[in-house]
Amino acid sequence: MPKTKPSEPDQRAACVSVDPGWRWALPLAGACVLSYAAQGGLGLLVQLYLKGLSAPTLVISLVESLAALGVLLGSLLLGPLARVRARKPLLSLALVLTAAAVGTLAFLLPPAGVLASVFARVFFLTGFAALSMALVSSASAARQRGRNLSYVTSSRSLGYTLGSLAVGFVLEAIGFRWSFLALATFPLLALFALAALPHDPGPATAPRGSTWSWLQQSGLGDLYLGTVLRQAATSGFFSLLYVYMATLGISAGAMGVVSALNAGIQVPALILFGRLADRVGRQRIVLLGFTLSTAAPCLFALSRSAWGMAAGYLLSGIGFSALYIGSTAEIGDCVPAGTHGAMLGLYESTRGLGAVLGPLVAGAVAPVIGYRGMFVTMAGIAAVGLLFVILRQRRLRNAEAS
Repeated sequence: MPKTKPSEPDQRAACVSVDPGWRWALPLAGACVLSYAAQGGLGLLVQLYLKGLSAPTLVISLVESLAALGVLLGSLLLGPLARVRARKPLLSLALVLTAAAVGTLAFLLPPAGVLASVFARVFFLTGFAALSMALVSSASAARQRGRNLSYVTSSRSLGYTLGSLAVGFVLEAIGFRWSFLALATFPLLALFALAALPHDPGPATAPRGSTWSWLQQSGLGDLYLGTVLRQAATSGFFSLLYVYMATLGISAGAMGVVSALNAGIQVPALILFGRLADRVGRQRIVLLGFTLSTAAPCLFALSRSAWGMAAGYLLSGIGFSALYIGSTAEIGDCVPAGTHGAMLGLYESTRGLGAVLGPLVAGAVAPVIGYRGMFVTMAGIAAVGLLFVILRQRRLRNAEAS
């Protein structure tokens, strides 16, 4: 008898039953909550500690630049290690080295040592994140890839938010030295979450060719270039946003509350867009994310109060959630499983490159055309990134039609 083709619900049920991606996603999400709680808390601690040392403003500003450089190099160099066979030990090593980088701050280092610690911590933590995304992406069936990736990405935002909210109270209670030590324990606690990871069958066989050749073959170049521009715009206006709010007379307490909305909204938004990306397609979600990211600096330029700032932070967080989960899921769809680590690592590196360039542009134009002019300039840069995404999607539709 001829074999009957399974119905669509049967295919979907079978896909869910064999999809092992969630077995990787949930333990890694737990590890990300803990490790990124340390990341979220250290932003405030490091700035206040350097201020207490009477470090020059230039030195304090280098914290963000070195963090962006750590993102760029960590994802670019460590992401491709997802191809090696002993991947769970690599995840553990990245967490241990992240904890060590944080723990050195308990020695109350001079500014040069603090900057070195910042770079090392972000380098290893970004490597952990890139490896985690690659493992979940390659282990997931296409129908569940967006959802599974959303568990990991939203857990990072959740940890960052919790760390940011709690660190001020911790600092007041136990001081800098013990606060640094307390945060260093979080990446170590994350090691227990890794114990729940399933047996690692080893990575898929990596096809021949370099990361750059796969970038050309996959047709993802416009998406990566658009991401550089969007990240440059976002990092640019965020680098001066606290200063701008101070000129509006917004209190420091209100600044802390409204800024937490960005990471806070990402927790539910990433999960929502992860499911939508699986249902309505990656490209629509990506387009929505880039559009909202272009609108956010315009909203900041028009705002005059803390309420307006809060709306801008919420819009920016929603836009990031849509474009990030849509982009990472689409990358996973377009490249072979053996290249997921390298390609997702390259994607994180493009974001790091934009984060390096954006504040330099914003800092150069703000004294000339003012803060609101700077916001409009950043919106223009993001709009060019949006244009690259629109052109790519139009090219893909024409290719499908032909």
